[in-house]
Amino acid sequence: MKILFAASEARPFIASGGLADVAGALPKALCKLGDDCRIVIPLYADMKSEMAQKLRFVCSFNVRLSWRNQYCGLFTAVENGVTYYFIDNEQYFKRQGLYGYYDDCERYAFFSMAILEMCKHIDFWPDVIHANDWQTGLVPVYLRLFYSADERYRPIRTVFTIHNIGYQGQFDLGLISDVFSIPWDRRGIVEYDGCVNLLKGGIEASDRVNTVSPTYAKEILDPYYGHGLDRFLVQRSGKLSGILNGIDLDANNPATDPRITKNFTPDTFADKKVNTLALKTEFDLTDNDQPLIGIVTRLTQHKGIDLITRVFDDIMNLGFQVVVLGSGDYIYEEFFRDAARRYPHRVGVCTGFVPEMAARIYAGADFFLMPSQYEPCGLAQMIALRYGTIPIVRRTGGLADSIRDYGDRDGNGFTFWSYNAHDMLYAIQRAHSAFLTPDFPAFCRRGMLSDFSWDRSAREYQRLYRME
Repeated sequence: MKILFAASEARPFIASGGLADVAGALPKALCKLGDDCRIVIPLYADMKSEMAQKLRFVCSFNVRLSWRNQYCGLFTAVENGVTYYFIDNEQYFKRQGLYGYYDDCERYAFFSMAILEMCKHIDFWPDVIHANDWQTGLVPVYLRLFYSADERYRPIRTVFTIHNIGYQGQFDLGLISDVFSIPWDRRGIVEYDGCVNLLKGGIEASDRVNTVSPTYAKEILDPYYGHGLDRFLVQRSGKLSGILNGIDLDANNPATDPRITKNFTPDTFADKKVNTLALKTEFDLTDNDQPLIGIVTRLTQHKGIDLITRVFDDIMNLGFQVVVLGSGDYIYEEFFRDAARRYPHRVGVCTGFVPEMAARIYAGADFFLMPSQYEPCGLAQMIALRYGTIPIVRRTGGLADSIRDYGDRDGNGFTFWSYNAHDMLYAIQRAHSAFLTPDFPAFCRRGMLSDFSWDRSAREYQRLYRME
């Protein structure tokens, strides 16, 4: 099967978040299973020069969008056995950063139309176009509105993935014709609550819709999680499903990772202690017998940081040490800096994001705290388990699908249900009790063997593409 994976970012060429991880890993896994999956993303100016040097020019053509007739350059590169295509237009993409510009609506409308025009100029005709998030929500819309009469495009099926329903691509309805090139009498395909909603358009026009975890697919039908789209999604729930993301097992392998102090496997799990001692030394934590909680996250409320701040002193009184890596809201950054002053040699903080340090925390911590208010999928809890670090999570979204409680027969972490600081604290208490038992190392080794490979997820996507 031929799949064209359309996204606004993809590793290893350009990344700002989890979408890039999926776009860089899922097509690779699909190709290994025998499909021909190719990726198309914009050609951003922020791409690192060593990656940009790999690009080869293919052709150029024009893209019509309302009254505009814009140049579009097409470049390609092959990385990890996967073919990447890059849509070039300097007016739209030669800028610092990926998102947040006043004309993002026009930039990604151009990108979406260019993806469909691109098919006429390459030796690859997709059976399925897999669009992702609002930036490519117009791909299935334009396919239905403007290309369905062309017999070449008519057989193409579309899949649309919602990575985070909180980001919907909402714009003024007055732009419907001038920017989006959609006739006023066809505006219903993207109109929602009096504005243009590109996420809604992608859902409406696609053959299948999925989210990045089965639980999240159910949650977004509820007003608490649906960000206003829940009532519309309930009406379209027949084509909605969820597939849990995987992680790159090669990039996150404690047996070979050059970023950690000492490599280890489930069979040499005792060597993890070397990483724990090195991490405590790095952050000047002096008690080597206390269990260590790692936190690697954006410091924002929806990541559950407000729960941590409310019972932080109670956590410390249980006898933990804590290492925090992240940035975000100033109030939370300052809270953890103050906690490090109040608990010298027991709390370590680094505000910012350093990938090498994140790896050392995954490898060195005993527990990984992730009490998210909502989490469409989450990768950090899977990576932590890969390094023998036990997650403590709230049962929401992908956290509920990937982490099973210690009390279950096949448990691999500690969980709590309600968004409540003391429910979280009780889960942390249970974790501390388990740490003191002689069976705890065996529990960690079992967690390392959890299957979060992309191969598993890719096979589920194959069934989705075949509309099974």
